[in-house]
Order: sequence, then C-alpha cells, then structure tokens
Amino acid sequence: MQVVWFKRDLRVEDHEPLCRASQRGAVLPLYVIEPDYWALPDTSDRQWQFVSACLETLSQSLTALECPLHIVCGDVVETLAALHRQHRITGLWSHEETGNWWTYQRDLRVAAWCQQSAVTWHEFAQHGVVRRLRTRRGWAQRWDRQMRSARYSSPASLKSIAGHSPDSAVKGKLDAAVFNNVVTATGGEQRGGRAVALTLLDTFLNQRGERYQQEMSSPALAESSCSRLSAQIAHGCLSLREVFQAVEEKQQFVRALPAPERGMWGKSLHSYASRLHWHCHFIQKLEDQPQHEVRHVHRGFEGLRERDFNRDYYDCWARGETGYPFIDACMRYLIHTGWINFRMRAMLMSFAAYQLWLHWREPGLHLARAFTDYEPGIHWNQVQMQSGTTGINTVRIYNPVKQSHDHDPNGHYIRRWVPALSNVPDAYLHEPWKMEKSQQVACGCVLGEHYPTPVVDHLAAAKAARTRLYDIRKTAGFRNIADQIQERHGSRKSGIKAVRNKRKAASPQMDLEL
Repeated sequence: MQVVWFKRDLRVEDHEPLCRASQRGAVLPLYVIEPDYWALPDTSDRQWQFVSACLETLSQSLTALECPLHIVCGDVVETLAALHRQHRITGLWSHEETGNWWTYQRDLRVAAWCQQSAVTWHEFAQHGVVRRLRTRRGWAQRWDRQMRSARYSSPASLKSIAGHSPDSAVKGKLDAAVFNNVVTATGGEQRGGRAVALTLLDTFLNQRGERYQQEMSSPALAESSCSRLSAQIAHGCLSLREVFQAVEEKQQFVRALPAPERGMWGKSLHSYASRLHWHCHFIQKLEDQPQHEVRHVHRGFEGLRERDFNRDYYDCWARGETGYPFIDACMRYLIHTGWINFRMRAMLMSFAAYQLWLHWREPGLHLARAFTDYEPGIHWNQVQMQSGTTGINTVRIYNPVKQSHDHDPNGHYIRRWVPALSNVPDAYLHEPWKMEKSQQVACGCVLGEHYPTPVVDHLAAAKAARTRLYDIRKTAGFRNIADQIQERHGSRKSGIKAVRNKRKAASPQMDLEL
C-alpha cells in the first residue's frame, strides 16, 4: 500500500507525490488532524476553519478519482503504525514541509518510524525551497528552472485500497477546546479551497491586478488589488508553479498588446512575479535553520529586549488600543479579516519591536494566530527582520503618523475600523492627542475615555530604540557574524557583493505581498 500524506498541499493538481505513488499501485490518501499542533500558540481556530474548507474540496476531488481521502484525528506516527499493521505500508509519499519548530520535530519522528518499520519515505520539493542546501549560489537560477518546469497532471483515476473504508468526514473531528483562542474566527475571513483559489487567480490576472504595484501598500486598496492568494498558497490549494506560470502567460499576453493598451499591467505583473521568488527566498532561511522561529538570527542581540517586556504595552497593541489611530485600525482590521497587506504587517511588528520595545516572540505569536495565511518560513524571518535582529537588514523604524498620512490621507480607513474617532476633525484624525479638551468633548471623543491616549511618545521611543540597536551593531565581532549570516541567507539577486568585500551594504527589505 502506498500512503500519500497530505499536509500543506491540499490539491490533486500538480502534486508529484500523488502522481508517483499512483504508479506504484493502490493508494491511500491520508490527512491527519493533529490536536497537538492545533493547540500550539501560533495556531488558531480561523486557520483550522480555512483548512477544513480546503479538506472538503480535496476530499471531493479524490472521491471523483475513486480514491477517497482518509481523515484521522490523532498522532501521525500512531496513525501510520495502525495503518501499517492493517495493510502494510510499502511507501510513504509527501511533499517536503517547511513548517514551524513543532512540525520539524514531528517530521523527525516520522522519519525515525519509517526507518524502524522499513517503510521508504519519498519526499518531494513543494516549490522552490531546497532541502539540505549547501550554498545560496545558483539558488535563484534553480528556482527559475523549477517554476518553469512541466506541472504534474491530476491522475485520471486512482486505485484504492481493497477492503479499506476511509473516513472522509472533516466536521466534528477537532474539539474546539484544543485551540489557542486568542484570535478566533469572526466571519470576515477568506474561504479556503481550490475553486476559490482559481477564481482569485483569474480575477487578479484579468481584473483586479492592474494597479497592484501602486496600491499594494495601502491597507484599503490592497484588499482588492493584491491577489489575496497567500492563504491558498500557504495551504497548497494552488502550487506556486501554477501561479508563476499563469503570471508568465499573462505577461506574454500583455507584451503582445499595442503599447497604449498595456496600461499598468507590465509593471504590476513584474512586481508580483518578483514576490513569488522572494516567497521561497524567505522560506529557504527557515528550512536551513529552523531555530530562527525561537532564537535570534544574530546572537549578538540575545538579551536585548527580553528583560524589558511590558505586558501592558503588548496587550494594548494586540487589542488595537495603542492610541495611534492607524496602528489600531490596522490591528483591528487584521483581527476581523485574518489578512492585511504586507506593508502594514511590517509596520505593526516594527511598532511593537521599536516603539514598544517588545521582544519579537510574543508579538510574532499574536500575528501568527491572526493570519489565516500563516506561513512560518516567511513569518518568523520577517518578524525578526522588522525587529532588527537579523544583523544583515536595514533597520526600518516606521513612523506611525507618517504611515497614516501616506496610506490613509482622507482617514476613511481609520474611521471605519476605529469608530470612536468617527467625528474627529480631519486636522486631528491622525494625531487626536493634539486636540484641546474642549475639542475632544465637542467631537465626542475624549482621550482616556472614548479612545486611549498614546501608550508612548513614538518619536522618543524610536530614537531610543535606534540608539540601542546601533550600539550593538558597533560592538566587536558583530560584523563577522553578520557576514556569515549574509553568506548563508543573503539574496544573490540583491546586488550585494560576497563577504570578501569588507564594505558590504546591509540587505534590503522588500514588501512581500501576494
């Protein structure tokens, strides 16, 4: 019996393990709902609701191939052992997974069981991330070849296991009590499943995406102009190769148009394609060093914030009650929808790390729970990048007032998500603390009563944070460690010279919005 273990690849199209396993004989498609995983502090009910919808559509696709999906709630190793006793597993097939630290340890347990049980585990690359990568040299070219290679067609049919009655039910399999319910489903989240993913891809490439490059930084405009495929890609409803090739096909179509008819499509598609590349670039870092989820990338920052963690500041930030209207509007939008554009993700994390001086782990967990599209490889590297602890990236401290004026100049977004500020005059909306008490009373927004006063002075806090960070960056030995990090994880497309060049610039940052 060949077991195809579905994880973050919930589709039958362009699925190499499924195709190869089907060539070996009878197949049992398996998905294991792992309660211990869903009880982790970086998971949430809203993520499970999305996965549950994806499993429903995957189950329908496999049933159409006459090989229903078998869904089990429990431990993966125990599940495999039970199936092995019942049917004798001759091969386990799956995509490689770059998940969080827990799934990394889980996969080590699965590998040990396979070895002990004489079961061959066949793993295949999920996208452009390379396992056991020795050097980043040539990685970009390898990624390009992978994305342009032929996709695997869905099998015409599958041979199921004789005498096995799979349980394909999803609902009721996972007790809600296991969840870390700090951020729960609100009803405003995206729906999961391949049909939804294909519709999103089609509308992005043919309707919504023309102004992507210009509008992806605005939280309000990005809601439509971004592809909104991040959750679908994170859980594998579409393969990244499918998306890349669809974008390339659209680019070729646009290039063939007369210049006046191309509009803004050319630049937007080029910008989007580059983010598909960076998607894997960041995941590759966690693949190479899974401990980045829990430890500083640059060990010179150990002890920087750990002893100064202010729980009151964290709670205000997590609830969207910092007294900074744009910060609070973005956090409340995220809590409601499970998504926000990348620029605002970076701003929220930057504010927590610099202005509030919070160690990155707790804010990172809060954001992970909030994101329907939580992708550990991207998330934890970005959390550390926006906290200034990678040692190789430019320190970017966002000014929340400037961001507010830049990306919500008319205040529509703030008024929608922070209704207490609805009647504040335009002149004070971005900085309501500048109103006199009489003005606050007149507009029905008294600070400290209807809306918080700022938790910190953002300019003074940013200045202090910058000083502390750069003091560490000037210490002896800091640069040598940073050079090693750059050599291992730095982009070879960034134009940065190798570490042999003593005057090496810091790695740039980039909006990574899908």
